[in-house]
Amino acid sequence: MTQDVHVVGVGMIPFTKPGANLPYPQMAAQALNAALADAGIGYEQVQQAYVGYVYGDSTAGQRALYEVGMTGIPVVNVNNNCSTGSTALFLARQAVASGAADCVLALGFEHMSPGALGAVFDDRPSPFDRFEAITDELVGNEQVPLALRYFGGAGLAHMQQYGTQLSTFAKIRAKASRHASNNPVALFRTVVTEDEVLATPVMWPGVMTRLMACPPTCGAAAAIVCSAGFAQRHGLDRGVRIKAQAMTTDRPVSFEARDMREVVGFSMAREAAQKVYEAAGVGPQDIDVVELHDCFAHNELISYEALGLCPEGGAEKFVVDGDNTYGGKVVTNPSGGLLSKGHPLGATGLAQCTELVQQLRGTADKRQVEGARLALQHNLGLGGACVVTLYERV
Repeated sequence: MTQDVHVVGVGMIPFTKPGANLPYPQMAAQALNAALADAGIGYEQVQQAYVGYVYGDSTAGQRALYEVGMTGIPVVNVNNNCSTGSTALFLARQAVASGAADCVLALGFEHMSPGALGAVFDDRPSPFDRFEAITDELVGNEQVPLALRYFGGAGLAHMQQYGTQLSTFAKIRAKASRHASNNPVALFRTVVTEDEVLATPVMWPGVMTRLMACPPTCGAAAAIVCSAGFAQRHGLDRGVRIKAQAMTTDRPVSFEARDMREVVGFSMAREAAQKVYEAAGVGPQDIDVVELHDCFAHNELISYEALGLCPEGGAEKFVVDGDNTYGGKVVTNPSGGLLSKGHPLGATGLAQCTELVQQLRGTADKRQVEGARLALQHNLGLGGACVVTLYERV
């Protein structure tokens, strides 16, 4: 029998551009202390910790935690590319649900460098070699940075199949900026219009402009999860629980379909979402608010379809009709998303968690989605892993 898992504390720091950040132990400690304060507990009550980061040496998780305390607890370092933060949360939830622990920390941080993502170890096979090979075959354009080719290629496939316009991706970016204008921890809070997005430097002619891509960012975020019994014994807020969660990895279709949408995880995301809906006994039509992985505006668009928020091929209409924002069917990325908030890889999933917990508590201020009861989180990492989490207001 599994235990209910409640999210009792969340915290994050404002994300910054590389070079403007504190060292990672200090960023992580600030986010952790914010989550502890939010929960109303001390670090000594945490029984296990899962700490996520991508660009860092082994046991950097311990180095970060030791800023706050050295309590001898198990500390597990997690690296799952862009889904690292939600993978840490997945493991923390499992520990509590199984009864292995009563109070567990998920922490994520990233100290990134300026510019496009690149490999650190160039003397051994890359985990992306198969992804690169199929991308070279399907889209070419080897002068374009690889991440842009992955996700821009997925957007291009949608454009070619359904006639989706470049302006639709610009609409998604403009929507993100409107949402972020109300988020004090978003990196970019300036509202931009669709035309302004289209007027930014072209990264791939006809496919992507600069503002359609999220920036490299530094930051940290944390969540504390516990059992209902632990929360009750310590007088903690049990108002938000994880109703269902699923993690998926690639199947052969990622390469065999010869479709860039599959290369970037469309079926991974769809499978994870379906597992969550089935476990929770709900459907996408029941979701009030979503934080999804908009590393590029193109991925936000295809994720609408993967998560079932609209029919396959219906994403452009979903955007044009305003069904992705306040007053529409489901508010997506009220935080401003990765496009506006930034994307420090290890912290992103836990920043999404922070936003959705605030939404379900009714403490999101000007970003508040009225009456939010069910919140869906989608966090994707190529190579690959996808975590989808459903939170419920109790």
